[in-house]
Amino acid sequence: MGLILADAAWVPLAALCLALLLDALIGDPDWLWRRVPHPVVAIGRAIGFVDDRLNRGSGRRRRVAGVGAVAVLVSGAIGLGWGLAALTGRIPFGWAVEAAIAATLLAGRSLVCHVGAVADGLDRAGLDGGRRAVARIVGRDPDSLDEAGVARAAIESLAENFSDGLAAPVFWYALAGLPGLLAYKAINTADSMIGHRSERHRAFGWAAARLDDLVNLIPARLTAPLFALAAVVLPGASPRAALAAAWADAPHHRSPNAGWPEAAMAGALGLALAGPRAYGGDVVADAWMNRDGRQAAMASDIRRALRLAAGAWVLIGLAALAALAATL
Repeated sequence: MGLILADAAWVPLAALCLALLLDALIGDPDWLWRRVPHPVVAIGRAIGFVDDRLNRGSGRRRRVAGVGAVAVLVSGAIGLGWGLAALTGRIPFGWAVEAAIAATLLAGRSLVCHVGAVADGLDRAGLDGGRRAVARIVGRDPDSLDEAGVARAAIESLAENFSDGLAAPVFWYALAGLPGLLAYKAINTADSMIGHRSERHRAFGWAAARLDDLVNLIPARLTAPLFALAAVVLPGASPRAALAAAWADAPHHRSPNAGWPEAAMAGALGLALAGPRAYGGDVVADAWMNRDGRQAAMASDIRRALRLAAGAWVLIGLAALAALAATL
């Protein structure tokens, strides 16, 4: 019976719908992850292990080691996903168990809470409160940011991480089930840990960074029209400006993918996002997204951005429900 259910077309779609609901309602409960390691934390420990032991020697040796490490990591994630999917396909209500597993790898509620905390920090404690909150979600130097810079940084993080933390995981789960979802999270976590251009990781993290660019290529570009659609029902937002900004400015972003959701959100809200910013004392001269928009963002703009993201989240859920209904 379990095998029959596992083959039914509605099963992965039902699991996806339930996973989205669980993430929205529960997110990442601290009481659970204080007792057992979060899957992403476990992935991070594996990446840290190989980084400590393999990231040494010449640049060429580091790059080869990095390619091998990412290949093993992704293969292991696919194998684990396949094993979990096979197991849940053989137990009663296994699709619900699979949904619970998938929900732990979606980051929608967590993202909303962290970005919302920046708006709360600005409202309650002014610039210092905003800086403390934004330091938890961005890598740039918070002391270099004024109030507008803090608000823009929070909105940029919301836009980019909506794509990386929700849209892309949903895309890969819908396309390849738990193996695809776990592989994506392994790649994305590796990129965040070793895929940057520091002296230590420029060579070793090359494969992780390039692979992350590849797996986010489609989801990032789908997020832009998703934000545009959400702008239809957000008062004062412009779906047309969202699409125009994404088309005109996203290709000029230093990231091949992040510009699409950032530019779309900037256009929808009438803001200018990205632009020059400081990381560890070094200024990155990035292009402005929706360059004719307003740079003086405020806490109220963060809250409008959160409402836009919530609308896009609902649209993903409705699309999953519509696909499920079509199979029944």
